[in-house]
Amino acid sequence: MTAARIWILVLVVIACLLIGLSAGAVPIPLSEVWAGLWRADAEASAIVRDLRAPRVVLAFLVGGSLGICGAALQAMIRNPLAEPYLLGLSSGAGLGAVIAIAIRAGGAWAVPVAAFVGALSAVALVYRLSLVSGRHLDPHVLLLSGVVVGSFAGALMSAVMVLSDAPGVRNAFLWLLGGFGAASWRALAVFTVYAAIPVALLLFHARSLDLIALGDEPAHHLGAEVDRLRRVIYLSTALLTAASVATCGIIGFVGLVVPHAVRTVFRPLHRTLLPIVFLVGGCFLVLADVVSRTVVRPLELPVGVITALIGVPLFAILLRRTLT
Repeated sequence: MTAARIWILVLVVIACLLIGLSAGAVPIPLSEVWAGLWRADAEASAIVRDLRAPRVVLAFLVGGSLGICGAALQAMIRNPLAEPYLLGLSSGAGLGAVIAIAIRAGGAWAVPVAAFVGALSAVALVYRLSLVSGRHLDPHVLLLSGVVVGSFAGALMSAVMVLSDAPGVRNAFLWLLGGFGAASWRALAVFTVYAAIPVALLLFHARSLDLIALGDEPAHHLGAEVDRLRRVIYLSTALLTAASVATCGIIGFVGLVVPHAVRTVFRPLHRTLLPIVFLVGGCFLVLADVVSRTVVRPLELPVGVITALIGVPLFAILLRRTLT
């Protein structure tokens, strides 16, 4: 990757963050955005620092996290269609979060922990359903298993929301569509605590992902501990997906769209691919959030709707390519 491309990527990230701070129900000029960030007495300070800044940073971190989840899963499973939403992780995490709300679990960590348990249960079930002859993992069967588990978890979520009388559980429907309307510095801090370790683990195992993308046997002969690596990747992606769902609901197709876009332009090894995917995924979700805030102003569309409108056509194209 050349220095020119690195600088272009850095400038794109800065531009996306500034657009996110400027756009919204009340558009703010960039000059006032800058003043609002650094001067407490500025007119736009309350909007920029207290409302938009945590929202934009959270959208960036969530987008980056979902992006590298998709890239890691695609390498691990050797299927270009793999991503947390399509493999049932997002729905499993959503089910865990809704159950935590329904039973009135208290504390700032209850919903994220429940979402992690749900995501981990989903990935374990998907993995078990995808084993052929009890041992061999079929990537195509795994994708179908993810759709089945995701649909089942979605049905259970609907049942819990209808039957529960817990305060706030009926509003979980809009929350599960994905959005950053409730973003705050506190929510950002909680997400960062949950996401830091799994992101670091995925980056640390980037070289091993290059090996396992070649296949289990070649990776084993080249020194990769395949079974251990698979557990680390599944645990890391489950934790990242759970943190994202607990913070902003279910946002699909980021892990599908972004890695493919990056590979089209850069085609790097994973030690370079994962950081680029993180940055591009962050920009993608920040811009999707901007569209959700402005397209029907002053109302907001769920961000998950915007990402689905982009991701579903791409999924159809990729699915057709894999079947021909």
